[in-house]
Amino acid sequence: QVQLVESGGGLVQAGGSLRLSCAASGSISRINVMGWYRQAPGKQREFAARIITGGSTNYADSVRGRFTISRDNAKNTVYLQMNSLKPEDTAVYYCNLGTAGGNYWGKGTLVTVSS
Repeated sequence: QVQLVESGGGLVQAGGSLRLSCAASGSISRINVMGWYRQAPGKQREFAARIITGGSTNYADSVRGRFTISRDNAKNTVYLQMNSLKPEDTAVYYCNLGTAGGNYWGKGTLVTVSS
């Protein structure tokens, strides 16, 4: 069983920064990718960023240049540094883990950006 625990969400003013963390634990087989998705109120969940084993990163156009994803392999933890936040970044942010044994999701952490 794999558990993902996100932290770091909260309320921030537009232009501010937040850092999200997601720690994976349990019976984790080979990790292929760790990433972040988000779901704004009334909208579908969408991809935000991911980091692939080896270090390659991908970002959604809407966050590229403002968000940075990183990973601590020793801790099985992925981070999302979010800068220059905008009200449209308001969403529940979900951690995603893709492994050889399956695909897993965290319960989400709420990020609210006030104008």
